[in-house]
Amino acid sequence: MVVGLSTSSVYPESTAHAFRYAADLGYDAVEVMVGMDTLSQSIAAVEQLAGHHGVPVCAVHAPCLLFTQAVWGLEPWGKLERSAEMARALGADVVVVHPPFRWQREYARDFVNGVAALEESSGIAFAVENMYPWKATPRKGTTRGMEVYAPGWDPSTENYANTTIDLSHAAIAGSDPIAMADRLGPRLRHLHLTDGTGSAKDEHLVPGRGTTGAAALLRHLGAGGFAGHVVLEINTRKAADQAEREADLAESLAFAREHLGRAAPEGA
Repeated sequence: MVVGLSTSSVYPESTAHAFRYAADLGYDAVEVMVGMDTLSQSIAAVEQLAGHHGVPVCAVHAPCLLFTQAVWGLEPWGKLERSAEMARALGADVVVVHPPFRWQREYARDFVNGVAALEESSGIAFAVENMYPWKATPRKGTTRGMEVYAPGWDPSTENYANTTIDLSHAAIAGSDPIAMADRLGPRLRHLHLTDGTGSAKDEHLVPGRGTTGAAALLRHLGAGGFAGHVVLEINTRKAADQAEREADLAESLAFAREHLGRAAPEGA
């Protein structure tokens, strides 16, 4: 089981900083979030960083977030093909992808079958991530959900061969992550370890600081022989300085190892 660090966890610092933190703190691997940082878009640059720091890449997160819609062009299938190309070149075996937005009608129409075809042609697992209904608060303080993903935000309801559970997204949706993991069974390939409190905001807290039951999920996966990736994907944007950011990353790694029942490597 790999315990990795998502490069998004060090934003607004760069992909290069993420590899340094991962090496210094003893993470097993890095997940590269392809985004606005130009380093994250370059196979050669990421390959050089991985070699320099001695930290492999376990996964590539395709640029499918709302604010990365223009990264690597506007054609969504082309983005996934380039993500698979990057993963193959870097020795990663997983591409993390979000389900389409509802307004991406053609992309959404054949998304399930298209992902399966890409997996067959590329040899890379496309682990589709759980999302959540967007919450709106109308008058009188009531909250209602708005479906913005197609074919849906819960990957356990579709016939995907590989999936990702994100605990911050589960918190927003009010999903029980252990129940979702059980529904997915061996199709669960990847975990974004983080936390949330159930607010409408995608919080990505340090695991253990929210209410999703992150510790219980890790113990459940560990006991069940989960052999996929556990990747820390937290929000450290409000860290006062590098020392505070590093402390959050170290706390997150220690939390993962403790509840997975994994000792830190010698010298870490």
